[in-house]
Amino acid sequence: MKIRAIVAVLAASLVAVIGAAPQASAAATPPAPLTAADCERGANGFRDIPDTLRGTQAVAPVTLPGGPVVRLYYGTVAGAQRGWAMIDGLTFARDRVWMNWSIDGGASIHVQCGPFLVDATGLTKTSAAKTTSSNPSYRFQACGQSFPYATAARCTAWW
Repeated sequence: MKIRAIVAVLAASLVAVIGAAPQASAAATPPAPLTAADCERGANGFRDIPDTLRGTQAVAPVTLPGGPVVRLYYGTVAGAQRGWAMIDGLTFARDRVWMNWSIDGGASIHVQCGPFLVDATGLTKTSAAKTTSSNPSYRFQACGQSFPYATAARCTAWW
């Protein structure tokens, strides 16, 4: 019994020490990623665009199970060069598309803009568009997933 009592005291002491450990400073913590809602209706520099808008393909597209194609485009939108994701081809209602935006060269996703759902079979759908940059740390990728989401999402290369 004495050993159990000693172990209990040591465990309580350890919890107290860990609980009292200094927290990392806020400056060392990366900012929290934005949510999908933070890229719609002009928020955070994103721009809503028509679901049929096409531009110049930035990287090779990816084909999803069932035939929809996910593309990453860039082009001039509202006077600025912007990038956006599109799903087209053999789409079905509720297929989804989104654009990932990275500010560290694609090492992590800063914002996932979407998903945006295809409204009806055969229609295209786009993400919101974001201003591009020549900074190599500032990257985009388009991703999509076929409904009923039984297979993994697929994404283009980073651009």
